[in-house]
Amino acid sequence: MTAVLPRSVKLVEVGPRDGLQNEPGTVPTTVKVTLIEHLAAAGLPVIEAGSFVSPRWVPQMADTADVLAALRRRSDVSYPVLVPNAKGLQAALAATGVEEIAVFGAASESFSQRNTNCSIAEGLDRFAGVIGAARDVGLRVRGYVSCVLGCPYEGAVEPSVVARVAGDLFDLGCYEISLGDTIGTGTPLAAQRMVDAVAERVPRDRLAAHFHDTYGQALANLLAVMERGVAVIDSSVSGLGGCPYARGASGNVATEDVLYMLNGMDIETGVDMDALLAAGAVIGEALGRPPASRVGRALATHAQADPGAP
Repeated sequence: MTAVLPRSVKLVEVGPRDGLQNEPGTVPTTVKVTLIEHLAAAGLPVIEAGSFVSPRWVPQMADTADVLAALRRRSDVSYPVLVPNAKGLQAALAATGVEEIAVFGAASESFSQRNTNCSIAEGLDRFAGVIGAARDVGLRVRGYVSCVLGCPYEGAVEPSVVARVAGDLFDLGCYEISLGDTIGTGTPLAAQRMVDAVAERVPRDRLAAHFHDTYGQALANLLAVMERGVAVIDSSVSGLGGCPYARGASGNVATEDVLYMLNGMDIETGVDMDALLAAGAVIGEALGRPPASRVGRALATHAQADPGAP
């Protein structure tokens, strides 16, 4: 297949949900709202605002309804929330302004059992009702597939299994399927083979890449799947997040690093780097640590070394 890079890429910001849910402490609601509003001002078109999951298991997301109620929304920005089941959907429907939800499955039986306490097939049956009910009231639904390039319990994952799960979610009504390298073990050729297999079930323009940078492969893997027609990238401001299943996991690829790469390739995103760095500074200050993105660290070091430089 001839590699043709997209002229534009949609960036889906997952930091306020997928990133902050891994924080050991609880981030105040006001900080989350400020972060999301800064991200929207930076030009990010999609920002995951939270999730309606059990506060017992994910206490960091217990204030999602409060976050949604406090947001000053922009008409050109989508603020999806994650829901695991029918109960989560009802909570989302009761919240302020929810227009899009996301559901999540896995391409690994072991991961599915440990993460959602059900098999892959049982999870899809559960999602059928959730997706149908959500679409009946006009909500858009995005689907996530975890462990597309490796599982912490089973090792390598067959592309055919990823294709089956992704295809089933698409057939159930998900408008877009996000393919997650949950533990960040993937490499470029494996990523391309996986996308090629999934593309036999789901159109390439309905696929997104959600790659973690545990082994430093995320940017290379993103470029590889962009060459296979993927033009939607999930990323997390300041590299927020982590993987509890892989020692030393650095979590989601940083939005700043992805944007720097895309800017250098003249690929349009509509996102302003300076405003994005400001958003990263907001959450970095709240968490009491410096930027985790390579771009943020490099620019901070440059500024310290030469304060008068432009």
